[in-house]
Amino acid sequence: MTDWNAWQRSWDSQQEWYLPDREERFRVMLDLVEAVAGPAPRVLDLACGTGSITERLLARLPGALSVGVDQDPALLAIARGHFAAEPRLTLVTADLRDGQWATALPPGPFDAVVTATALHWLRTDDLVRLYRDLAGLLRPGGVFLNADHVPQPATPLLNAAHAGFERRRQQQERSAGVLDWTSWWKAAAEEPALTGHVAARYALYGEHADGDSHPAEWHAARLTEAGFREAGTAWRSVSDALVAAVR
Repeated sequence: MTDWNAWQRSWDSQQEWYLPDREERFRVMLDLVEAVAGPAPRVLDLACGTGSITERLLARLPGALSVGVDQDPALLAIARGHFAAEPRLTLVTADLRDGQWATALPPGPFDAVVTATALHWLRTDDLVRLYRDLAGLLRPGGVFLNADHVPQPATPLLNAAHAGFERRRQQQERSAGVLDWTSWWKAAAEEPALTGHVAARYALYGEHADGDSHPAEWHAARLTEAGFREAGTAWRSVSDALVAAVR
């Protein structure tokens, strides 16, 4: 029997190796979901992967309902196994690059849309169209929260110093046995229950999808153009930010 809970924990560990403040980002994100939508929100977990955000959402807000959408067959297989006994989560397979992706969702609207470390996989034109889609899926007053890699072109010296620090930290932690992205996917491919899903995933994406990254101000401007009433940065580190927008 495959230990899906162990695979979920393994994914979280691999992601935390790259993002040591990952839990802090999730905390701020869920603070804002609760602040805007209360203790029983209906949430769209966009590009949900293994369901890391949803797991924390349901633990914090037992009255919440989540719809997770992704295309990655391997990560969705882990999510389905991990949440097999969880009626508060509905998982949907859809490609966010497809202009009709939202037709696969249960009827809306949603109180919140959340996503993390995912939308930088999209090209700019797909992301702009997605922001318009999300404005139509949220109720008035609902919130969109996107935690992702967000560059700061105006601070090259700070960026370089931080990147060097992170490389040294990762080297130290790697020596303790933490899996990086490539090693994690190699291990997943060797798991019999995931072998076919990993092969299908590489057929879709290759090693990593090639998308575009933009400063936080760019995201805020595109979100207001898409129909959100306001947008701005709710949290940031040197390399990452949580952009929030109210519908």
